Amino acid sequence: MLNLPICRRFERMSTQKHFAEKLLQIKALQLNMQKPYVWASGWNSPVYCDNRKVLSYPYVRDFVKSELANMVLEHHPDAEVIAGVATAGIAHGVMAADLLKLPFVYVRSKPKEHGMGNQIEGVLEKGQKVVVVEDLISTGKSSLQVVDVLKADGAEVIGMVGLFTYGFPVADEAFEKAGVPLHTISNYNALMEVAEDLGIVQPADKESLGKWRLDPSNWRSSFPAEEESLKNSK
Repeated sequence: MLNLPICRRFERMSTQKHFAEKLLQIKALQLNMQKPYVWASGWNSPVYCDNRKVLSYPYVRDFVKSELANMVLEHHPDAEVIAGVATAGIAHGVMAADLLKLPFVYVRSKPKEHGMGNQIEGVLEKGQKVVVVEDLISTGKSSLQVVDVLKADGAEVIGMVGLFTYGFPVADEAFEKAGVPLHTISNYNALMEVAEDLGIVQPADKESLGKWRLDPSNWRSSFPAEEESLKNSK
């Protein structure tokens, strides 16, 4: 059981590592080599990320809001609209948009089956420069589908910001091909550094964890017994 002090000091710690430790503290990030998690894709994973838990911790939530807004200001100062990815990216996107005083819309995974049949909710004018807010990036497939929906509606998607990325090569290639810059508060490499510093990851585990990030679809834990089935389709 991971039990980290909430008041731990963060001198000389990067923002990426700082946030990775916060996610570990609130159990939004969990590591388990002995009982790998099973994603909806069927992949076995030693890592599980649930950034929805951030919303229940006001100080962490405030940190996320500030960092997302800072990334937009730094990388996309000409942004005109913030778009959240339904459902997990909506709350984070709203908070960032509120701090930036920008309009907000969100994009459904598919059009509504009743009413106006909207897939984009809110007011979005053609040609507006949009930054997408996502909570978690794995392969990038679902995130970039949102980009396609916005572009099809006439928006100019100038980038995406998010809370955490696994940094899979397939995602890096997909974002590069789509021409969408991606910036996240933290990432898998920062998580591994923090986990090693805290003794959560043992030296013997490092090689296996590195192989998982490079080829998650073919990775198998050294401890195959009793897997915990959790759904994480992003």
